[in-house]
Amino acid sequence: MRDGLPHQTAVDRCDSLTAQDIADLAEATNAAIIEGGGFGWLEPQPAEVLERHFRGVLAAPDRDLFLARLDGRVVGSAQLVRPPRNNEAQAATAQLTHAYIAPYARGHGLARGLITHAEDWARANGIWVLNLDVRSSQAAAIQIFEGLGYRRWGTHPAYARVRGQLVAGFYYYKALVDAARLRRGKHMFTLYPAIDLKGGQVVRLKRGEMADATVYGTDPGAQAAAFATQGFSWVHVVDLDGAFAGKPANVEAVRSILAAAPMPVQLGGGIRSMETAEAWIEAGVARIILGSVAVKDPDFVREACRAFPGKVALGIDARGGMVATEGWAEVSDIPAIELAHRFEDAGAAAIIFTDIDRDGMLGGSNVAATRAMAGAVGVPVIASGGVSSLEEIAELRAAPEGIAGAILGRALYDGRLLPAEALAAARGA
Repeated sequence: MRDGLPHQTAVDRCDSLTAQDIADLAEATNAAIIEGGGFGWLEPQPAEVLERHFRGVLAAPDRDLFLARLDGRVVGSAQLVRPPRNNEAQAATAQLTHAYIAPYARGHGLARGLITHAEDWARANGIWVLNLDVRSSQAAAIQIFEGLGYRRWGTHPAYARVRGQLVAGFYYYKALVDAARLRRGKHMFTLYPAIDLKGGQVVRLKRGEMADATVYGTDPGAQAAAFATQGFSWVHVVDLDGAFAGKPANVEAVRSILAAAPMPVQLGGGIRSMETAEAWIEAGVARIILGSVAVKDPDFVREACRAFPGKVALGIDARGGMVATEGWAEVSDIPAIELAHRFEDAGAAAIIFTDIDRDGMLGGSNVAATRAMAGAVGVPVIASGGVSSLEEIAELRAAPEGIAGAILGRALYDGRLLPAEALAAARGA
């Protein structure tokens, strides 16, 4: 308690550090080092050394930094280290490292909260297995890791040298997906709450008709923050005006979402050039969605996949099984699965498959067509359009073809799906 009030705790993934954050991190890190855990350092380090370290972590493309806060101050951190891009064989694994809570901030559940938050982020970003190693002398850390389900698989008798003495080390792993799914080699199942933008407002369309839009909010950033608070690990954003215009239209609305959302954002609508793609990725979009342009400029899609590995999704919207383009205003003569096959070797991170006739109608998604798409290609497939019940989420998750996730829209806004229940269904709970 502080002045009779309960302590405030928070954990989050960090994209930037203030001067106060750096000062707090230095204090917390050195406190953990003095106690004998959390870092490879054995002696406290000068503040400038620690600042260089943490700013380097933020700059490294294969590292993610997570912070724990107590009453607003940083009191601990953890890092995820992903394999380099040329290590495709281990692309679904990551190393959990440098996890600690300062001794003066323990007893508030922050250690477990920090690790589980990192796990949730890893799971949502396609990581199936986390690895870690720890000195045998770090009993408190070992107790926490084992309590969270990490399994010890090996011991190194000469893992580290501390005060001139060799110390053993233990190696652990944890599967972030259920064992059956892991054996099948199928993709994880993630829910993506949708924010569709029209005239700067949050809307939902029926069957993709711009004239049939329901306004659900006027503050897109606040909506993204609400989804994060509810426990979602991604947010799906569509610039509807941009999709029809062929260029970004709701720029300020998207920027407000990026500023407010602590989780990754995937964005589609009006991205038709490398300049636009690069601008959005530099602005903080985790994954861009290329839709109509896949039909009209396939070379651009391939170029974008090469330039931004892991950051490009292919949006395939279908009406009657045929690909629709230009914000769903035109229907081509290309079958949806044929278009998916054309880009199977391009390196797309995912295919977002939307059955337009089901979108916004609360009548259920086209599970059969989504399963057919997932079974036909090796790229992760995300279901979109009409998902409206817990039973449907469970059916999509359990599909033997390995559907990677589902986008939730009107059913969330109308209250037919409650966030906590939807997320539990997505986990198989």
